[in-house]
Amino acid sequence: MKNLRFVALQSAQNRQWEPHKLLSKKISEYFGVNVFGDTAMQEYLSEEAYEKVKAAIESKDKIDSSIAEQAASAMKAWAMAKGATHFSHWFQPLTGQTAEKHDAFFTVRKGKAIEEFKGNALLQQGPDASDFPTGGLRSTFEARGYTAWDPSSPAFIMVIGEGRTLCIPTIFVSYNGEALDYKSPLLKSQQFLETAAVPVANYFDRFVTKVFPMLGVEQEYYAVDEAFVNTRPDLLLANRTLVGAPTPKVQELQNHYFGAIPERIYAFMMELEEECHKLGIPVVTRHNEVGPAQFEIVPEFEEVNVSIDHNLLLMDLMHRVAKRHKLRILLHEKPFAKNNGSAKHNNWSLHTDTGKNLFSPADTPRKNLLFLTFFINTLKAINDNDDILRACIASSGNDLRIGTGGAPPALISVFIGKQMRELLEDMEKKGDEWFENEDRKTELKMEIHNRIPDLMKENTDENRTSPIAFTGGKFELRQVGAGHNSSSPMIVMNTIVGKQLQSFKTSVDDLVKKKGFKKDAAILKVLQNIIPGIKNLLFEGDNNSELWHKEMKTRKRSAAKSTPEALDAYTSDKAKKLFSSAGVLSENELEARRENLLNRYSSEVETEAKVLLNICINHILPSGMAYLSKVADNINAISAAGIQKSRFVAQQNLMISINDHYEKLSNKLESLAKLLSKAESIGNTKAKADNFCNEIRPFLEEIREHADELELNIDDKLWPLPKYTEMLYIH
Repeated sequence: MKNLRFVALQSAQNRQWEPHKLLSKKISEYFGVNVFGDTAMQEYLSEEAYEKVKAAIESKDKIDSSIAEQAASAMKAWAMAKGATHFSHWFQPLTGQTAEKHDAFFTVRKGKAIEEFKGNALLQQGPDASDFPTGGLRSTFEARGYTAWDPSSPAFIMVIGEGRTLCIPTIFVSYNGEALDYKSPLLKSQQFLETAAVPVANYFDRFVTKVFPMLGVEQEYYAVDEAFVNTRPDLLLANRTLVGAPTPKVQELQNHYFGAIPERIYAFMMELEEECHKLGIPVVTRHNEVGPAQFEIVPEFEEVNVSIDHNLLLMDLMHRVAKRHKLRILLHEKPFAKNNGSAKHNNWSLHTDTGKNLFSPADTPRKNLLFLTFFINTLKAINDNDDILRACIASSGNDLRIGTGGAPPALISVFIGKQMRELLEDMEKKGDEWFENEDRKTELKMEIHNRIPDLMKENTDENRTSPIAFTGGKFELRQVGAGHNSSSPMIVMNTIVGKQLQSFKTSVDDLVKKKGFKKDAAILKVLQNIIPGIKNLLFEGDNNSELWHKEMKTRKRSAAKSTPEALDAYTSDKAKKLFSSAGVLSENELEARRENLLNRYSSEVETEAKVLLNICINHILPSGMAYLSKVADNINAISAAGIQKSRFVAQQNLMISINDHYEKLSNKLESLAKLLSKAESIGNTKAKADNFCNEIRPFLEEIREHADELELNIDDKLWPLPKYTEMLYIH
């Protein structure tokens, strides 16, 4: 019987692929051709309908039924011209991925076959939602969920082989309107942030009528030949390697980062980018990442809702296109132990309808006071809600990534750069005497203005261990895992910053009305009062160093080390008050999300445990037994030849070592089976997740140690699973 590992290795080495032939050398010629965007709307909608749909998109207002009929008719005509036969409401259930149910335009009316797409089908549908996770928001028999069109994110054509489907981005809610998805609370958080931010921006510019968050998502991933994945049950079922000895050369030389892109991966990237551009996803950057076989793709900034939709589409496209290149994309946060983990860096900023990035310094003192207002209030929001920010990026995969291999730790801190920190300290030191006369206030503003532009030129963060970094014009959230739906951290950022801006405005207005401060003086005074409380959040060093651990104790900051612990922050009194008062998530919805994420955590670790049992029992132990027999036969043959025992001590020691790991591995597998049986009987969701976290997951690592030792000692010809060196270095 052939060793499947060597069959996979031969298949990967002999793999043939064709360079991708570009649709056009000019991306602008086909960008957005499969999107029902502005150009398509102008062509297929009447002028009246176009104006009303555009107004609804910009204001996020509902579209009335008469306009919906026209929009549906236009979408159908456009989609059918593109070859579409079906439509689907495309939504984001609490699985973290996307979902779709395809319905045909085709129907039969009075015995006649026709194509139709009614306005009510565009606006709302009621798919059977009984098998989607709800976290207990409703019973299984209450199966109906409702999807409703989100006009702010454009419809698009999904091409799968010869099939074409019109996909309509929607929210997904229960019968009583509770969110069963990620999009609906995201849209609410955007609206809340805008409501809170516009009045603050109006302190400086009365023409601002809209403030909206922008997002750029850097997507990291691993690409591995599909032949290897098909012979690794752990990669197939758990999305990460549960066993596998590290390679002799992992990433210490850092010669993969920004290195020459392998030809096969380059062909995959070109086709992926083309598919992205056809769907209006503005990807602009590709490069090798730190880990071998690890890469990154980066789009331009877009409004946060559209950016997240595009990122979810991107992940789907990555898997589809990779299959055509006989590759598999791994979006797990830590697919290979000891190698770099994969993140989804979320670059978040705030913009106005007057064209201003509120996190960018300006050329005038007054506009720099605008910058400092939003900059300092964002730091305050992060500082006061670090536990919720930790919760929103928690997952079983991310627990393995954060704090290792250059990734940021669980504890939230922010990098702003030494110079910006010194500027805040200078602002803090300027006491009440600065508000005694207008000249002094002007001097303070001029001092701030004269320093900021130069500081920002060099305010870059070379240390990638900062969980959140301000790198000029944006805050970069680096703790988000590669496979996450970015809505979770963006819901939190929008909400906490909006809440802080509300508090800030109340404080400023009180100083103006009750104490007679002039507006700018009141703004400066409130900012000065905020600064002492946020210094505890700032850190410019290596967040994974011993220095930071000492700093943590000095600053008395702590963070949840695991997902089950972190998720408690979602249902704290603080979180319930924050999200419910903002109208973003109710207490029931928060409880449901925590319940759902705890269940997901337990299910993922349980899957890992069962897959590891399978791998060890069906692959590793038989391989170990076969090699033990081979070594024993060798020792017996040497002994029978009359050679003294002292001459084959090495062989005996090898057999003893292999047998020792074999025996310990076998015993631990028996113990794991018992632990699993016990864990599965636990009824309480939190207690079950805690058990999988504290009892089972550490046990998986102990099992892995013995399995990896066997890999290092067993004859290569007998080892059944593809090794790291084979998976990571063949392209």
